Amino acid sequence: MKQFKANSLPLLIGSLPMDNHKEATDLVFEHTPEIPLWVQLPMYRQEGMIDQFLPGLPGLARQEDKLFLDTQKEEFDPEFLAFFEEYLTLSDPGADLKESRFAFDTETGKGFFEFLRQVDERKGGYPALKGQVTGPITFATSVKDENNRDIFYNDQLRDAALKKLALNARWQAREFKKRTEVPIIFMDEPALAGFGTSAYITITQKDVKESLEEIAREIHAEDGLAGVHVCANTEWDMLLSANIDIISFDAFSYFDRFILYPDRVRAFLEKGGILAWGIVPTANAEEIAAQTVEGLVKKLEGQIRQVTDLGISRDKVLEQIFITPSCGTGSLDLESAKKVLFLTREVSKIIRSE
Repeated sequence: MKQFKANSLPLLIGSLPMDNHKEATDLVFEHTPEIPLWVQLPMYRQEGMIDQFLPGLPGLARQEDKLFLDTQKEEFDPEFLAFFEEYLTLSDPGADLKESRFAFDTETGKGFFEFLRQVDERKGGYPALKGQVTGPITFATSVKDENNRDIFYNDQLRDAALKKLALNARWQAREFKKRTEVPIIFMDEPALAGFGTSAYITITQKDVKESLEEIAREIHAEDGLAGVHVCANTEWDMLLSANIDIISFDAFSYFDRFILYPDRVRAFLEKGGILAWGIVPTANAEEIAAQTVEGLVKKLEGQIRQVTDLGISRDKVLEQIFITPSCGTGSLDLESAKKVLFLTREVSKIIRSE
């Protein structure tokens, strides 16, 4: 695990309720200038969590307004073969991913390319840059085949999806590495909030860890840090024991569940793991409006004390956390989203000043 100090810096989760990529990216640099990220604007369908990563997969088909993977269409076998031939060619360390199916194009990657443009224009000395892919469990349980069955349960399609996400993550990390020493790529996994329920009863912890670690290996190959973001509760021991560098969790609502794994939390921090501490709520406008910087700092300090009680020094905890929102803000109104960004920046500022 790369020894990177988060130092309680503010970090964002990657969506905003806006329709202008330049203005959205400006807002990111205003609130998180040390470690900015590229923004998804979900009001554009091609930047939704699922649609953004579908192009290039074998069997991609559309029926009315629905995209799915059709294994029965005549072209599926040659498309599948072409996909894996390209994957094998591009998995070599020196291969150029830029013009491949594994990179964003000008439609799916508007936020990404605007971000790179501004990073180059601003010429700041960034300790890290952050990007994201949809997590493999969320993606493979959201995309369907021609029978409306999750592709997670089709070995061929799941393997293709994992490799598409993994090389996209590597491509992002490689582009960031040209501009910073440390690329950070999160896997956004809202579906893990349902892990262990009847909806995912046949998915095991081993399945989850192996899927996440396949993508993490590609990020690590570019000297990057691999993070997993879950916006509600999950089986945290599963993530704390996986070969990932950053765990992003909703500390505002679920810290009491997270701290139920004290030995795992302590071991994760002792090996250099980083917690992206989602202390700023994003659930709804009313809850956001009720928050103050002082109130969130007080809540955060109480949570940090519970971690130091595990035998981790306060200095070490502060070195190994980011201050973040609990989730993205793409589904909020813009005023609420801006307050989330403001609170994140200000709570970080106070914690660092101490």
